[in-house]
Amino acid sequence: MMREAFYGLRRFDDFAKAIGCGRAVLTARLQTLVEHDLLKRSPYQVAGERMRFEYSLTMKGVELLPALLALLQWGDRWAADSEGPAVLISHAGCGQSVSVSLRCAAGHDQLRADQLVPTPGPGARRLSTGKAGKQARSGKTKRAAQ
Repeated sequence: MMREAFYGLRRFDDFAKAIGCGRAVLTARLQTLVEHDLLKRSPYQVAGERMRFEYSLTMKGVELLPALLALLQWGDRWAADSEGPAVLISHAGCGQSVSVSLRCAAGHDQLRADQLVPTPGPGARRLSTGKAGKQARSGKTKRAAQ
């Protein structure tokens, strides 16, 4: 559904037509995306009809695009049919294909996993150094010792 939102779909019936799932399933999925602040639900009304809702991407949802494109790129490389990818993404401004790559703040591009160094961030938690922590790390618990 996020893909369809990126393609510009906003209304329930358009999502239903594009995805082909039941209305109850679609309602639940849209509700989940709204609850997680990926889509925003807004009322609209066509003259002479009842009020309905449309769904638009939030900033949080918009920022999910690189992750979705990275998954698409991976799938195109490793899981596409022999005929090739089902969809191609290109830049509207120049027509060239779009790809996602790892890049550092200094501008080094096309980084590989062996060039990355993970370090604890500000939200990292210290491992317990007490007896319980040592048992947890070694896989030993009171029950396992019995």
